[in-house]
Amino acid sequence: MSGITWVYIMLGIYVVYAFWQGLQGFFAEKTSAGYAIGGRSVPFIAFLMAATAASFSGWTFIGHPGLIWRDGLAYAFASFYVLTIPISGTFFAKRQWLLGKRYGFITPGDMYAYFFNSEPLRFLVVATALLYSLFYSAVQMMASAALFQWVAGIDFVWGAWIMAFIVWFYVCTGGMKASAWVGVFQFVFLVGGIVLLGYYVINRPEFGGWAAFSATVGKLNKSLLEVPSVIFFTSDAGAYAKANKTVIWTAVMCLTYMFSLMGIQSSPAFTMNFFGIKSPKVLGWQQAFMSTFVVGFALFYFTAIQGMGAKVLEISGILKFTKDSDVVPILMANYLPPFVLGVVFLGAIAAIHSTAAPYINTGGSILLRDVWWRYIRKQKCGHAEQIWMNRLFATILTIAAVMIGLNSKAALVILGALATAFGFVMYVLLVGVCWGFRFPSIGAVLGVLTGMIAVFLTYYVWPNLLSMHCAFWGGFTGIVVAYLCRGLGLKDKEETIKRQNEIRTFLDSIDAPSESAKKWRGVMKIGTPLWYFFAIGPACILGNTAFSFAGFPPLWSWQIAWWIIGIVMMWALCFKCELATTTEVQLQRAEKETMIVVKEA
Repeated sequence: MSGITWVYIMLGIYVVYAFWQGLQGFFAEKTSAGYAIGGRSVPFIAFLMAATAASFSGWTFIGHPGLIWRDGLAYAFASFYVLTIPISGTFFAKRQWLLGKRYGFITPGDMYAYFFNSEPLRFLVVATALLYSLFYSAVQMMASAALFQWVAGIDFVWGAWIMAFIVWFYVCTGGMKASAWVGVFQFVFLVGGIVLLGYYVINRPEFGGWAAFSATVGKLNKSLLEVPSVIFFTSDAGAYAKANKTVIWTAVMCLTYMFSLMGIQSSPAFTMNFFGIKSPKVLGWQQAFMSTFVVGFALFYFTAIQGMGAKVLEISGILKFTKDSDVVPILMANYLPPFVLGVVFLGAIAAIHSTAAPYINTGGSILLRDVWWRYIRKQKCGHAEQIWMNRLFATILTIAAVMIGLNSKAALVILGALATAFGFVMYVLLVGVCWGFRFPSIGAVLGVLTGMIAVFLTYYVWPNLLSMHCAFWGGFTGIVVAYLCRGLGLKDKEETIKRQNEIRTFLDSIDAPSESAKKWRGVMKIGTPLWYFFAIGPACILGNTAFSFAGFPPLWSWQIAWWIIGIVMMWALCFKCELATTTEVQLQRAEKETMIVVKEA
């Protein structure tokens, strides 16, 4: 059978499984919270794999190798998002789960509005969630369209709508739990597809094996093998990058780009995912093992092989690539045998849907709960109406995401990076809610608002100011404004202070670290910033000439070495520092010590 035949066979198997999960959820979910957050009962294995797949997406599968082809190994520092994405979950996930369990929060708007006693903040979170969901889902839909066009010859526009329909169906019918169970399937094919494609690329006879391939890579232009500088201070650096459709990957750009990707697990969508899990025992394993180790192995080796291999093939005149989003589809179409083409194609589609699905699902739920339920219906509608309105909002979001993607000229990965920058601005709120950083409610509102404005300005008006990503400017501006309000002497109401103190007392009581964990936290307060500084921060420029092993160029060797050190760091943070572990006593208390403040129906 031909490769195209296998593509349709594998797609058919996937559609049947996804639709089956959706229909199961359609008949099983009868409550608003059951549909929106899986009834707080998403199982261990479903979250473990689905959350990992949702973190990395079609952006990783298609956009990441394409940007390595375009910008070289300096961009390959983006592979460190296998650590920086889950590190947000390490710091915040368990505590968000505890708060959701105790107070009955369904949406992040519930949590932030209650803690800061501010309804305007709820609407800012809704706006952030919508911007995030629309832009990030648009990235996924366009990735699927490009893939379908190259591999199966389907028209780009039709491909986008077909793929959008598939994800829309199982999300709208089954809700969060259906999306999570489909995510298990998606994770397996996402990682498997990346590894398979990299394997077939490196084994091409044109390369002559690893030794010949690495020697050829080592002879590429230095601009593809080195970080150009620590920072660019010139005012026209962003304009140059925009005009040449590229990014100047200075050391600080690599670092601040990672801040953007930290916004994935601090986004409103992931807050809802954390509310939905049955037990937080899964968190450490998702963060330190599935994300950092398993996906890290695929990215630091096989996506880099795809990207650098594509560059070698292009320079040799064997293949021609016109833009970054075409690299992976062209490699698939030219180098994969028929059956493997079907498997890898399904891996790409699974990667794309694994992110689009939860963002469409949570976006619809946020619109339903924070706008329709609370303000339009005045908290007076039942479960059935909420579920059907949720489906309607998810449908609107799906259509809007496709339309945005079809009409946007932005680069595939950069559009997604703008979306994740909005998620990073949520750090302003999370450090207050989860860790007791003190600033008034008006500071939280103005901080998020100005942070979002700063993201837009440093993306559109002054792109990558000082060769630093817009996520840095958004987060920096947000926290400065929040604390400026405190410095100006603005005060909260007595009720707000009382509410925050009660939450603080609860978290300090139920999540107090052991004596051993206190010692480890003291060590990691130094160790973690040092890792950031050397692995992806200013000192990463040392990797240009530091050392080389096994034929890897120096910068590639640097990345692999610091990834391995990063695995140890994540293990220490999650387990030894107890940031992502729970005891039976904690779980028992979480079940009993409830103080529900959110009305469900």
